[in-house]
Amino acid sequence: MRRWWRPPAPIDASVWAEVRVALPWVAALDGERDQRLHALASLFLNEKTITPVAGLQLGRTQRAMLAALCCLPLLEFGEEGLHGWSQLIVYPDAFRVERSHMDAAGVLHEGSDELIGEAWEAGPVILSWADVMADCANPRAGFCVAAHEIAHKLDALDGVLDGTPPLPRDWQLEWAGDFQHAYEGLVANVEAGLPSAIDPYAAEAPEEFFAVVTEYHFSDPATLHKAMPEVAAHLVRLYGAAPFAAA
Repeated sequence: MRRWWRPPAPIDASVWAEVRVALPWVAALDGERDQRLHALASLFLNEKTITPVAGLQLGRTQRAMLAALCCLPLLEFGEEGLHGWSQLIVYPDAFRVERSHMDAAGVLHEGSDELIGEAWEAGPVILSWADVMADCANPRAGFCVAAHEIAHKLDALDGVLDGTPPLPRDWQLEWAGDFQHAYEGLVANVEAGLPSAIDPYAAEAPEEFFAVVTEYHFSDPATLHKAMPEVAAHLVRLYGAAPFAAA
């Protein structure tokens, strides 16, 4: 099989230059990390189907931007982080999904939510293009919807959405203790109505906590380090230095 395998064609240099201009996180990378991201994003475009819907049109540069954003959290983890899914669906704006669940009394509840991103445990990643662009316009505000959803995909690689990606055993034990302590502290503060430096949405569940602090790692690492230094240190180990760490 090796004789028939060919590496994916790299993203054209002129397109990648446009990606660097459009994405502040990529522009902040040093040369070696930029090269690794270029290779990962090229692989992403070769392996994943990017499907714009609801009338959205995406050109070569926009598709390369999405690939780069989705691969940014994989700079240290590597291409294994792309396993388990094949499609990125992109809406022009926030999208509505229908929900239903059965409560403990056997009553079926139905409703809908408006989302800017979603990652199905065994399915596609879904993003709002308008919100991706909003993140690019204000990249240090603590938000990065693409990083949030890719964190969920990393979390799901071991088969359990619990806020812990697959890690070596010793590190996993350290991670679990530090993340649980920080998560429980945030939940207690939110329930008490106390102000929080971290978006209170992170208190929804351990998996959302991991995804939200991932956003802070890429878009506001100073706030994360001040609020939760142990969590910040784990994310530096998982993702590498934050692009804005020196800013």
